[in-house]
Amino acid sequence: MKRGPTDYEVVSRNKLYSSGAMASVGCKESRARQSTAAGATANYVQLRACLSRAWAPYVERAGGTFRVPNLQPFSGTVQSPCGSMSDTGPPFYCGDNDTIYMNLSQDVGYYNKFPESYNKVWARMWMLHQFAHEFGHHVQNLTGILKANHDMRYDAPSRAAELEMTRRLELQASCFSDVFIGANRRTYPITGQSYTQWAFLIGNTTDYGDDHGDAGNHKYWALRGYQTRNPAACNTFTATSGKVK
Repeated sequence: MKRGPTDYEVVSRNKLYSSGAMASVGCKESRARQSTAAGATANYVQLRACLSRAWAPYVERAGGTFRVPNLQPFSGTVQSPCGSMSDTGPPFYCGDNDTIYMNLSQDVGYYNKFPESYNKVWARMWMLHQFAHEFGHHVQNLTGILKANHDMRYDAPSRAAELEMTRRLELQASCFSDVFIGANRRTYPITGQSYTQWAFLIGNTTDYGDDHGDAGNHKYWALRGYQTRNPAACNTFTATSGKVK
């Protein structure tokens, strides 16, 4: 009787890595602006449709069954099967109910905070990247990576080892985010000020919890995804510890 794959094999040799470079699905940015909750939600809905079209064939090639994720915009405090979360924190994904929870307070707040047009472009690119990152966790969930990573974190011999495994998961989700953004950069489009602000934000992240990767490594994995448009470039689980600090 043939044994099943180990958790490490699921995360490091996943068939998703051999599913090929992502083709554009012609995704265009919503014409709605996130100055209101309705405008932000219109962007989320459009991005979910684009990302679902983009990732479905790759999940299927990896042996998974694609499901469109649920979407829950929130402000204040939201209850989920993964715990209670506040809008003082980031958006998040819960694999127990296939749901992307997007932080309206953050997305609307960032957009309305500064009057300068370039800051509003930054807020739009931030929202795009955050949504595509959370969708990256959905892809991890559908391909077995999320559960295997969870088991590996549970079994980690130390807090430091657990945090490193979390960073590998998070940096991969950002890499997946930029696979999609890179594949659709001509139609969205990611040009001019949009490109400038996207390039700025991928290299200026913060990691106060030591669980998402430092700015230099975030930029490294984001660029790998964007430039190759291939999930194969996002195998953070075989990278050296230095690349996932």
